[in-house]
Amino acid sequence: MAEPLPSLSSLRAFEAAARHLSMTRAAEELHVTAGAISLQVRELEANLGLALFERHPRRLELTAAGQDYAATLRSAFRLIRQATDTVRAHARPDIVTLSCTTGFAVHWLMPRLEAFQAAHPAIDLRFGTTARLVDFRLDGVALAVRHGLGAYPGLISEKLAEDDLIVVASPACATRLGPDPSAGRLAGETLIHDAGRNDWRLWLEAENALDVDWRRGPVIAPDSNGAIEMARAGLGFTLVRESFAAKDLAEKRLVAPFRRSITSRFAYYLVYPPDALDRASVKTVRDWLRAEADRS
Repeated sequence: MAEPLPSLSSLRAFEAAARHLSMTRAAEELHVTAGAISLQVRELEANLGLALFERHPRRLELTAAGQDYAATLRSAFRLIRQATDTVRAHARPDIVTLSCTTGFAVHWLMPRLEAFQAAHPAIDLRFGTTARLVDFRLDGVALAVRHGLGAYPGLISEKLAEDDLIVVASPACATRLGPDPSAGRLAGETLIHDAGRNDWRLWLEAENALDVDWRRGPVIAPDSNGAIEMARAGLGFTLVRESFAAKDLAEKRLVAPFRRSITSRFAYYLVYPPDALDRASVKTVRDWLRAEADRS
């Protein structure tokens, strides 16, 4: 029959004292007194039947047996820590943080989130909504969606959504224009702007509707959320990114009374560091985003 093992507390006390070659520092690490460490080490030596330390007036020195035993215990404790971390990881949700603007989160991501959660319940997908650039490592961000031309040095960049702008309004507003209206019918209507007035100018010029004053109407900053809410409420017409309006258009909360859109050089890109997909959960989120973008 195998002899019983020494107590775990005496093994921890010896391993810490062997690393520090000091009972006092081992006691500080383990939050006990130096006397308690010394007692546990002496009990361990008695249990083993040999000395692990040579005790000098102002210092400790490991015996040959103590050196071998400390090295083995160090490896054993490392394996215990790794096994414990692995078990704890299974008990925690796998968190993936995606950085994006509020508008993209509300209008593109949120309508799709329920399906993602149903398909991947073990992944806790979180949004960090900001318009600023993020530091992936310092900010704990796995993936980001950025609005631009797609050139981000040192990062992988994949196009998610085009940025074409279309005119939308509530069904009640749109009926006032009549069937297949010309852009000139907007002359008496409220034009809602999401950040500035230049988009309306470009759209009206493309429609040759030069008699419509593109400077009129409220500006709802800082993003498209307020402009879309006003349009849904029947308070006027707004220009919105087509991908942001897809759910409202499908569910008839908004309609697009004109055929023309404004094509932009800018688009929404999924951006991430080269090693981000080493985490299986991050790759799952990335693949889902790409699949949703392809389906749009």
